[in-house]
Amino acid sequence: MSTSDMNRSDMNRSDINMSVNIAGVEWKNPVTVASGTFGSGAEYSEFVDLNKLGAVTTKGVANKPWEGNPTPRVAEVYGGMLNAVGLQNPGIELFCKRDIPFLKKYDTKIVVNVCGHSAEEYIDVVKRLADEPIDMMEINISCPNVKEGGIAFGTDPKGVEAITKEVKKYAKQPVIMKLSPNVTSIAEIAKAAEAGGADAVSLINTITGMKIDINRRKFVLANKTGGMSGPAVHPVAVRMVYETANAVNIPIIGMGGITNAADAIEMILAGATAVSVGTANFVNPKTTEQIVDGIAEYMYKYGVRDIKELVGAVK
Repeated sequence: MSTSDMNRSDMNRSDINMSVNIAGVEWKNPVTVASGTFGSGAEYSEFVDLNKLGAVTTKGVANKPWEGNPTPRVAEVYGGMLNAVGLQNPGIELFCKRDIPFLKKYDTKIVVNVCGHSAEEYIDVVKRLADEPIDMMEINISCPNVKEGGIAFGTDPKGVEAITKEVKKYAKQPVIMKLSPNVTSIAEIAKAAEAGGADAVSLINTITGMKIDINRRKFVLANKTGGMSGPAVHPVAVRMVYETANAVNIPIIGMGGITNAADAIEMILAGATAVSVGTANFVNPKTTEQIVDGIAEYMYKYGVRDIKELVGAVK
């Protein structure tokens, strides 16, 4: 009899508890989608049963509509893709009127991703969402800060602490700060978010990359640079989640190149309480559902009754 058989000898699949608690919000399982890869849920609802997800994380929404960057703004690269979509979105008013009511029809938590070019723009959206029936907010601090010459908010610990404090003053729902990996020390940035009062952090956002067409001798993306995502960034993301888990005491939502249940479990063992699936949704829209099933299968195989036993289990 193998160890896994011994572990589960007195265990039924129904004994498995996959629910996680993030800042007081109970998700039925630890799987959500990465902002910007799933629209606001409606786009995928014909392919994925949204009721099976722990949460749906929406595309970034700003205080007014953004057109995004000029095209071409997406390119395929080894082991992933680059995108410079530029957070194109319909603005908060249309979002509240159309997208939130759609998501409310499903038994899943709603996490709204918020973006802005200035502290004031973030605050506008946070205030507007205060009385909406959403569960959490994720603040995208990889947006360029126009007042600081376009440097992303998330690259300086002092700036991260300041924007977190500002958002927390007005937020009625728990706040997840989404961290940029384009920094020297992700642990320092995470500590700054925690010091600012963040309820949770999510990471990693995309890694800045570039692609050149050697025949045209031009940049493939009109924006020159784009955010790299996909399987190739996964080991970097696992390392950063591990470092963050060892630096802060708030929950972590891990993301970056998660393609299957094994990738998700790896992230959880590194210290993530929940995981987000991004680029993989483009390849196989059912990835999230398959990951939920795969995590349950793993827990049954190894006799793990509660997912919390796995969070940060690898020291």
